[in-house]
Amino acid sequence: MELPTITAAPGTPPCGPPASGDDGWVVTRYADVVAALTDSRCVVPAAPAGAAGTLAWLRGTVSRFSPPDEHAARRALGTAALDALDPSDLSLAAARLTGQILDGVAREDVVDVTGELARRVPVEVLAERLGLAEPAAAVAEVSAVAAAYHPGAGPAAVSRADRAVAALLAMSPPAPAETTANLLGLLVQAADATAGLIGAAVRHGLAAPDELGTAALLAEVLRLDPPVRVTRRVTTDALSLGGQAVRAGERLLLRFDAANRDPAVFPEPGRFRTDPTGAALTFGTGPRACPGQRHALALAAGVVGVLRRRCRPTEPLPTDRLEVTLP
Repeated sequence: MELPTITAAPGTPPCGPPASGDDGWVVTRYADVVAALTDSRCVVPAAPAGAAGTLAWLRGTVSRFSPPDEHAARRALGTAALDALDPSDLSLAAARLTGQILDGVAREDVVDVTGELARRVPVEVLAERLGLAEPAAAVAEVSAVAAAYHPGAGPAAVSRADRAVAALLAMSPPAPAETTANLLGLLVQAADATAGLIGAAVRHGLAAPDELGTAALLAEVLRLDPPVRVTRRVTTDALSLGGQAVRAGERLLLRFDAANRDPAVFPEPGRFRTDPTGAALTFGTGPRACPGQRHALALAAGVVGVLRRRCRPTEPLPTDRLEVTLP
């Protein structure tokens, strides 16, 4: 079985000691990234509070952007919702919806994987399981929130996201506002990270040998072409990181894309592995690790498994597009 090799994406830095740059310390080695993720002195930049029912309110209420003293309680709201969901059920539901969408495509037609599948299926399936009244309608609203979720979005995108948050709140089942916010946060992360994983698996793995199972394919795509390439922390106290003295109040850019290719952990770092040693850091580790890793992988597997059985890549393969071949 000849396994794929994935070249590092442009802009991926090489592994080395933490380096001070214009935007803070750039951290690239696997051990250093783990150290920062598990050190209580390296905290997530907290989002400020906002008016109720707005994008700013959502960002200021979800566990992802919460300060340390509020993070655990808010995280528990999301994990409680996820604990009620069976990943195998999510995978089957995602596969079923993917199949239904492909059934509506003419033979030899082209499917936009990102728009028609990767951004729709995980959100619609998860929204239904979380009790939203209109799961299909929630997809566009979640996408609008995701487009403005991180700092730097323009006024028009933020205004659209404010309207989308209001629409999603109206669809959500009755619950305390903080609970609902953290359920919506799960959907936003499904819209971005899970869609990115599906797209990368299509680009790199649609033509991979059948002997390479979909779970193994996703695990390696997650490592070699991660949908989340960087995360940020701020130091609250002076510390030593990778042999470098870092002062209090300094920013850290933790490069998952580089750490996932650290040759100290992954021999032949660009090559697919069938006997993985060391785990990809894309979902994080420590107290802030993504609580929905199993669920995201299950949703992605449901979509990608169907695509591997029913589709072939176009020639040449544009970004995230496939030519569908139906039986």
